[in-house]
Amino acid sequence: MSDSAVFPVPPVTVWAVLRRPWRFLGSWWPWRCWAYLGSGFPLGYAVLLAMVLLVGLGVLLAVAGVGLLLLVAAVAGAVPLGELERRRLRWAEPVPVADPHASLAGAGAAAWLRTRLRERATWREFGYAALLGTVFGAAGFGVLALLAFSLLLVVSPVVVWALAPEPVMLVPGRVTGPLEALGGTAVGLAGLVLAAYAGALIAGAQVRTARLLLGPREEDGRVLELTRSRIRLVEAFEAERRRIERDLHDGAQQQLVALSMTLGLAELRLRRIPEAAEAAALVGRGRAEAKLALEQLRDLVRGIHPQVLTDHGLAAAVAEVALRHPVPVTVDLGHLPRLPEPVETTAYFTVTEALANAAKHSGASHVGVAGRVEGDRLTLTVTDDGRGGADPGAGAGLAGLADRVAMLQGRLTVSSPVGGPTELRVEVPCSG
Repeated sequence: MSDSAVFPVPPVTVWAVLRRPWRFLGSWWPWRCWAYLGSGFPLGYAVLLAMVLLVGLGVLLAVAGVGLLLLVAAVAGAVPLGELERRRLRWAEPVPVADPHASLAGAGAAAWLRTRLRERATWREFGYAALLGTVFGAAGFGVLALLAFSLLLVVSPVVVWALAPEPVMLVPGRVTGPLEALGGTAVGLAGLVLAAYAGALIAGAQVRTARLLLGPREEDGRVLELTRSRIRLVEAFEAERRRIERDLHDGAQQQLVALSMTLGLAELRLRRIPEAAEAAALVGRGRAEAKLALEQLRDLVRGIHPQVLTDHGLAAAVAEVALRHPVPVTVDLGHLPRLPEPVETTAYFTVTEALANAAKHSGASHVGVAGRVEGDRLTLTVTDDGRGGADPGAGAGLAGLADRVAMLQGRLTVSSPVGGPTELRVEVPCSG
């Protein structure tokens, strides 16, 4: 299927109703179509005026730099217009049109604008705005003019009677009495029928165009589903991590503690028996090994997800890792606010992996960790003064971190020339 393929489009309801012409005339559909086109006419010309001003001034002032902002405003303004049109469409079409945009709940203005400008749906909405201001606005005006003229002809006998004995100019000529104006009434009724059918045809064409340009397409669906699958993957990973941490803490750790206490009691009793000195020594060695296994298990649990990260946030967790690191680490995370759990977890493990690589491979004498939240993005940098030459494609460590960051729609970049320094930079949306 091509990229231009769309989701299955249901038939236009008003066109389906037109298959029974007389039932259509006796229903509310002509009035719904007139209301839809009537409200779209002033809106369309207001949109046309705004687009002419923004695009025209944008092109003229492009050299000064201000023009680019006006052009961006013209494109971004199509997004709320598209939402309004999807709502207004219900006047002429009971089947709603879904929003093609990805959800940006909690995103800042800058992140919202960057994302919307990259979406194809935004540019389709911009194209619809141009059609609304020119084609559909003019067509709606024509239907309204025909409707108004037809209504005037229908009530022409009353107008002639009110103005009698003055003659009234009426199609096809002058009339002097209400009876002579009945021909105008007949023409007016025919005009109303014509306005009803014309309004239905034009409203149906606008509904069809709105579905094509304002609704989701297949490629939009793939992007939305990919975003949802990433979120589900992160949530599943976190749920599994919490389960493993809980099982280790409540299961294996408690059993090792009980084993250590049992071995301690056995050692005390054996030491009271002179003949069992050798056995007491073996039990003591087993107790020491149980304590070592318990410490290693606690380190493993702490590595899976440190409690300080949950309780105090990213800055405190990174500071704790820096204190235990064999290479001096300077931490400058400012006053980071609490971030969504997936963001903090991803950032924490990225920093710990970078610090581990610096200790094992770089030969660095100093490592610096810095981070800030700017707008809607968390930016972290880990820099060391080692020998450099790190290759992200040589192992699974950095590649795995890049995949994990990508799940949150973030980006990881590594700069490591031979001779150093090495800088790892992470950018993650704070919305997670």
